[in-house]
Amino acid sequence: MSALMPRPRRLAHSPVVLRGGQWWLVGAAGSVPASDPSFTAVLDDFAQAMAAADRAVADLRIQQSEPSAPVPGDRR
Repeated sequence: MSALMPRPRRLAHSPVVLRGGQWWLVGAAGSVPASDPSFTAVLDDFAQAMAAADRAVADLRIQQSEPSAPVPGDRR
């Protein structure tokens, strides 16, 4: 695989892979390109929503790992 070629990305918990900008349905017997524009648009939207959720979770984990600043007037 070329260094310029992005790795295929499997959509979480599904038999769908984005390979070379094309969605593929993957099964035990092989792969079939998804060609229905409505279906692939839904896959694109879902993949973007999943990526945004992953980024939000990563941001929350970073915030939780940072030491919290003392709250003014808080006596501990």
